[in-house]
Amino acid sequence: MASYLLDSNHASPLVTLHHPLRKQILGSLQDGNTFFICVPVLSETVFGLSLLPRAAQNLAEWTAIRTKVPCLIVDEDDAYFAAQLQVGLRQRGRRLETVDALIASIALRYDLVLLTTDKDFSAIPDLKRENWLV
Repeated sequence: MASYLLDSNHASPLVTLHHPLRKQILGSLQDGNTFFICVPVLSETVFGLSLLPRAAQNLAEWTAIRTKVPCLIVDEDDAYFAAQLQVGLRQRGRRLETVDALIASIALRYDLVLLTTDKDFSAIPDLKRENWLV
């Protein structure tokens, strides 16, 4: 069984009932795989869903989906690791937003595969990534 961390670009489609990614993730859950979000992704996702024309419906569906996707909390060690990650990447000429560094730190701490479309994560050593939206 595999364990995954959803980036917001993989979390947001879960509120669309007929979205192929929703079907894929729900099927994967039934197969025994686990999926998580983390606090930065939760914030990004709820913000994005709240701006859409169907905000009320999206947020209601998100609340139902959230029971299947536990939220991991960023702690002080993650914050320090994220800052070190950003410094190391900057020294190599790469930039990584703080939110993305926190997401990466959670994925690395829990040894999760990050589901994302964001290519900025490709510069992070040892981070396992997949894009289920291709």
